[in-house]
Amino acid sequence: MFNITKKSMQWGEETLTLETGRVARQADGSVIATLGETSVMANVTFAKEAKPGQDFFPLTVHYQEKYYAAGKVPGGFFKREARPSEKETLTARLIDRPIRPLFVPGFKNEVLVMCTVLSHDLVNDPDVVAMIAASAALTISGAPFMGPIAGCRVGYEDGDYILNPTVDDMHDLRNKPEQRLDLVVAGTKNAVMMVESEAYELTEEEMLGAVNFAHAQIQPVIDLIIDLAEDAAKEPFHFDAPDYSALYDVVKAAGEAQMRAAYAILDKQERQNAVAAAKTAIKATLTADQLEDPNLGSALKKLESMVMRSDVVKNGRRIDGRALDAVRAIDCQTSVSAPHPWVGPVHARRNPRPGRDHAGHRR
Repeated sequence: MFNITKKSMQWGEETLTLETGRVARQADGSVIATLGETSVMANVTFAKEAKPGQDFFPLTVHYQEKYYAAGKVPGGFFKREARPSEKETLTARLIDRPIRPLFVPGFKNEVLVMCTVLSHDLVNDPDVVAMIAASAALTISGAPFMGPIAGCRVGYEDGDYILNPTVDDMHDLRNKPEQRLDLVVAGTKNAVMMVESEAYELTEEEMLGAVNFAHAQIQPVIDLIIDLAEDAAKEPFHFDAPDYSALYDVVKAAGEAQMRAAYAILDKQERQNAVAAAKTAIKATLTADQLEDPNLGSALKKLESMVMRSDVVKNGRRIDGRALDAVRAIDCQTSVSAPHPWVGPVHARRNPRPGRDHAGHRR
């Protein structure tokens, strides 16, 4: 009844296990990843058709932690867990960033990635485990995903890089001078896709060494996901990206000059108004069939991207006029808010409420 596939490897000081085929078998892809005693289930589903006229890629990543994963029951007045915590939201973004660019260009079918923490040993952080589980689930789902990816966390202590330091080591990072780095890296076999870190006075060489160390450490994890996919992957979903090159050529000829003039404006509001006016002008030159083409939005976005990127590459100038090595100006002010007239001692109140004296008593 169950066609269970399980792969394991020693990763640092813990055993990493990937399992599929036991639960959520109706999902396009489902993998339970376990590191130590921390387990995360990732389920992937994707639509087989895109919504007509949709000009963006609707990828949604959810990451959920519940108290039961750590053997706890919520106490106090609220017994139920409601909206996602800050950690859950940030972890969902952490997973989204490296996987989003790896879908085949032009794929606009809705994709949902659900990561649920099943158990947490309070030693291994489930965010990295969730990233690995999501990558494995996407890889076996048949979706047009050019992965897999893997990720890990890197610490730095006494001149040595540490693979996947414990939760306690990272939790009190600011109070541990010897532990100066909390770095999360995600990447493919050949490239680094995402870097996020909290670091304290590390040199550029030390940071670069940490990234290289992480990329080397995720290679066996990527091999493990490929090994799992060879035994459990579904048939690839047949997808042909729409060809709108002819429409793009028409859009480019009609509005490239006006779009370049719009992106030369440094003021943000004025630039946005000019870009909107350029799009309106382009649409005014198109035929009725071209206006009804579902790829028109994609063609306009491609023109915007081409103009903006070519400006950066050729002229070395960002969209707001800054050079590539210039940092945005930062202005900080204090004591901006004036004290409210009702704040302070009762006798100092101005404009008392009607029917009361300056002491606040009824007249």
